[in-house]
Amino acid sequence: MFSKDGKEFYYAVIVNGKPQIQCSRYDNNSWTSPKTVIGSADYEYNDPFLSPDEQRLYFISDQNKDGKGEKKDFDIWYLERENDMWSQTPINAGPNINTEKNEYYMSFTQTGMMYFSSNGYADQTTGNNYDIRSSPFLEGGFKPSVKLTNAVNSEHYEADVFVAPDEQYIIFCSERPGGLGKGDLYISFKNIEGKWEKAKNMGNVINTEGYEFCPFVTSDGNHLFFSRDGDIYWLQAEVINSLR
Repeated sequence: MFSKDGKEFYYAVIVNGKPQIQCSRYDNNSWTSPKTVIGSADYEYNDPFLSPDEQRLYFISDQNKDGKGEKKDFDIWYLERENDMWSQTPINAGPNINTEKNEYYMSFTQTGMMYFSSNGYADQTTGNNYDIRSSPFLEGGFKPSVKLTNAVNSEHYEADVFVAPDEQYIIFCSERPGGLGKGDLYISFKNIEGKWEKAKNMGNVINTEGYEFCPFVTSDGNHLFFSRDGDIYWLQAEVINSLR
């Protein structure tokens, strides 16, 4: 993900078998060498995303709550910005977001509503039925999350959700049948009644026989970034309007 001014680029990269979060900054007309924001030989850190005011860096991790014990399920955590640096003590996003199972890839509306995915409420044994949920940020904290309707969710895997800041569309990864590959990007728009329309596959302009995931649209609405089989790709975001 990029900061609003386009001068900070956060991403995850696997180092010695463990994902860590790195950042590159645009300075003096070039991108700096990436620096590790948070990483560990014991825990995984992935899916970075800035809060709307850019004072928190959210991510997922399987670290123990004390930061020292055995790794656990994936929760959503955050660091706080301290001048031009990030704090190094992760703060758990709390029980209204996190469950005893996994939470993945978050994004935010302008008002601070968090969209994310969880299998913590799935009533099945495989644990792969991840659903997209949302939670408003009110009075300094997140409220209990709500599962999106079946226009978005299915009995299959839905995760890696990007919500437009004005909440007019969401893009997410799904492993549902009928796609073009192992995992495809889908999009759902809000109708005039404020309800999510039935999600549609974003087509072969984006999706392939591989696995597409982790979408992100820049704050100017011009560029769509996503991952495919471990690498990062981008294209003009006009493809979004073509699917309305």
